[in-house]
Amino acid sequence: MTAPRPAAPPTEDLSRLAALHGVATSYSSSPGRTVEASAAAITRALAALGVDAGTPEAARAALAARERELRERLLPPTVVCWSGGTPGALAALPEGTRLRIETEQGETRAAAEQLPPGIHQLTATAPDGRTAQAHLVVAPPRLPTPRGRSYGLLVQLYSLLSQRSWGMGDLGDLDELTAWAGRALGAGFVQVNPLHAAVPGPPADPSPYRPSSRRFPDPVHLRVENVPEFAYVEDRERVRSLLERAARLRETVLEKGALIDRDAVWELKREALELVRDVPLGPGRRAAYCDFLAEQGEALEDHATWCALAEVHGSDWSRWPAGLRDPRSAQTARARAELMDRVDFHSRLAWLTDAQLTAAQRTAREAGMPVGLVHDLAVGVHPGGADAWAQQEYFAPGMSVGAPPDAFNARGQDWGLPPWRPDRLAESGYAPYRRLLRALFRYAGALRIDHVMGLFRLWWVPQGLPPTEGTYVRYDAEAMLAVLVLEASRAGAIVIGEDLGTVEAGVREALRERGVLGTSVLWFERDWTGDGRPLPPERWRADCLATATTHDLPPTASRLTGDHVELRDSLGLLTRPLEEARAEAAADTGEWLGLLARLGLLRGTGGGIDAISEGAEVQAVHRFLLRTPARLVGVWLPDGVGDRRPQNLPGTWDQYPNWRLPIADAEGRPVTLEELAASPRVHALMDAVREGRGGGGPRENGGGPRES
Repeated sequence: MTAPRPAAPPTEDLSRLAALHGVATSYSSSPGRTVEASAAAITRALAALGVDAGTPEAARAALAARERELRERLLPPTVVCWSGGTPGALAALPEGTRLRIETEQGETRAAAEQLPPGIHQLTATAPDGRTAQAHLVVAPPRLPTPRGRSYGLLVQLYSLLSQRSWGMGDLGDLDELTAWAGRALGAGFVQVNPLHAAVPGPPADPSPYRPSSRRFPDPVHLRVENVPEFAYVEDRERVRSLLERAARLRETVLEKGALIDRDAVWELKREALELVRDVPLGPGRRAAYCDFLAEQGEALEDHATWCALAEVHGSDWSRWPAGLRDPRSAQTARARAELMDRVDFHSRLAWLTDAQLTAAQRTAREAGMPVGLVHDLAVGVHPGGADAWAQQEYFAPGMSVGAPPDAFNARGQDWGLPPWRPDRLAESGYAPYRRLLRALFRYAGALRIDHVMGLFRLWWVPQGLPPTEGTYVRYDAEAMLAVLVLEASRAGAIVIGEDLGTVEAGVREALRERGVLGTSVLWFERDWTGDGRPLPPERWRADCLATATTHDLPPTASRLTGDHVELRDSLGLLTRPLEEARAEAAADTGEWLGLLARLGLLRGTGGGIDAISEGAEVQAVHRFLLRTPARLVGVWLPDGVGDRRPQNLPGTWDQYPNWRLPIADAEGRPVTLEELAASPRVHALMDAVREGRGGGGPRENGGGPRES
């Protein structure tokens, strides 16, 4: 067998051109090891940015043009000003340059000092007559620091079924969970999976991390009975039939061992919502809906239009008739007018879902939660979905986001998500990004950003090439952070960055400087620069959300028992002998249990570590988390009942029921929200958390943001 030839290295001109456009020519795969990007990957990435470097002559011409542009321009398209500071771009202007600033508030200023926070318009006129316009982002220097400490629950909403769910957890269940967790458990927050709008099926992609739109929520999460108009549907026989079918769907999951069937749930809810749509809105409700339409504007119209067109032409817009692939074409305008009834239906669904999300956050605050709901922002969107259609000019054509090869995945990863173009974002003043954040902060006390390293750079994989043939493309991290800090500060919200895995040097420091919390998972917190042993609690960072697990990792009971090794072996995912993997996992767990015992956190029957129950070990793990200085401590809700199944098993597709499992006990029996609230094991775990918290809950000690 012939070994593959190494990819051709880039020429000097191509390397210089790439650097000027933020395209990396190499990356560090591990300490001390640098991997060169191929000329093909660099050329394709540049092409996606609108730069022709397909031949040496084209690369030289593009390089000359880029260097000339940078020499001659007065300002970059977006300038960042941290409140109280002076932007470097303004300090570099020629002496005598006149500035004119139009603020968001409609005022005109002649200097950048003491501007109110916002996205302003800046015009610079140099003494030689050259002029330049730029977006000026003025943001607070950092996010407020959470007061005190908070503990809370982490849950995948679809997995949280109650006796009122229609086959999967919904926003009514979330409302009940937050009220119970805040009032009965003293919890300060509830973190959920992304609730973004999914690409419709059947079959729908069950992953919440590959949505159709990140801007608008998915109406599959609606509690239909909580929609006011549902009570006034005239066809009561249809309503009774729907409720009976919903009960049967719920029973198949809770009592018959069926997986959560998102398509079946949506089919039933859509039928019910079609009936609701026929009920006239009262004057107040009509006025509220009209306000929502006006507030959301073109973005909502585009989203609802895509949904209506998808009903006719399928859910991949790249396969629609040519004229409909452009959201601004005359054909699309005609189709929108013809489908106005369906456009209004999907617009109303967005309004109803937004209202129930807002109500859930209000319930959380009324229950005493200082943070409330923590929503999750996925890395990107499905290439065939609504956002990719409506915002085509902002996405890099022919590219997909992924990850380079590393010690855990030698082939790299391709997540199938088109990346935003950094140049187009900057030219627009980061308009789609800030509108996305503003939409999510409407009903969030905090926002978790999945793969927060993407604010700095993303691994672009050219379509048709393996993930090994990608390269990093850099974003303006200062601008991305400034917009994030601005919008979060306006909303009074906390931001949590998921910064697990390989993180570029300086990223965590930059996030911490701006007040963005990190994520620390117990099993990964070891002294990697020293003896490799478990990191004692006092050496953990404070600016983080500390947890025992995540949706992509084994539940704590599975980790403690070694069940996760057996599961991976049964699916053919182990890359070494089973006994070797078992031994390593047992040694890892044993080291942690030893540390917990030395700290006096393991409390069982008094017969030594071997006699301590699994439930007591889970409690000890969480007592440990409360010993760390972490500002937020999260409890994976399924850990409360000994669930052993991960919600998602990376590296699998149809071999494992990712994103389709209800919360279950140690025997795999589904557990309802009502049973969770009455579970002695859940209460014992939360008692251990409160004990580790040092007495009073977050309501007594504070947990909301404060200025630092």
